[in-house]
Amino acid sequence: MAATSRRWPRRLLRFLFRFTLVFMLVSALLVLTLRWVDPPYWAWRVNRALFPPPGYPAEPRHAWVDLANIAKGMQLAVIAAEDQHFPEHHGFDFNAIARALDHNEHGRSVRGASTLTQQTAKNLFLWPSRSFVRKGIEAWFTLLIELMWTKQRTLEIYLNVVEFGPGIYGVESAARAYFRKPARSLTWGESARLAAVLPNPYRFRAQPPSRYVAQRSQWIYRQMGQLGQVTLNKL
Repeated sequence: MAATSRRWPRRLLRFLFRFTLVFMLVSALLVLTLRWVDPPYWAWRVNRALFPPPGYPAEPRHAWVDLANIAKGMQLAVIAAEDQHFPEHHGFDFNAIARALDHNEHGRSVRGASTLTQQTAKNLFLWPSRSFVRKGIEAWFTLLIELMWTKQRTLEIYLNVVEFGPGIYGVESAARAYFRKPARSLTWGESARLAAVLPNPYRFRAQPPSRYVAQRSQWIYRQMGQLGQVTLNKL
């Protein structure tokens, strides 16, 4: 009995080591595949289908579109709104994380600091949660994305899987739903309005815009002007 009890921890450690190794290899292969293959489904969409929130439609909308067919203004708008250091960082914006921690410690509202790369990892592979386990897995996938994809590919996938409204996945579906035009024809103003709803697409709408969305859109528009084509050239 004593010998069995001594072997049990070693067996558990071997199992955990093998499980971790298999997870790392499979996840790396998956991320590498998605460098060239467009994902037909992703974790966030599957979770919504299994556990639909109030207002979720019976038939979600999604249409994939290549980055070349997404208006430059729309690409710039999500960078301006969500992650202005996206072209320079390697998946994590540590200055933004420090500012968010300081704000959350002294402020009444909670501010996030997720980069576009982290948000892409979350949408593709993870479940809604704020646990340390989920954040750790998100960090792993973020590192893989940064190692294996280009910035253009990350932006392309992000713009195609993010939810712009209840069951409205991707910028092509959002452009047609709100403005009745393809994503390649979006103006700067329309792009800023779509980017403005991303913090909470179930609370905010791009059309007609609430007062908050209109004000945030104006702020994003000004940021787009300051970032300009130089930011897109860095990708």
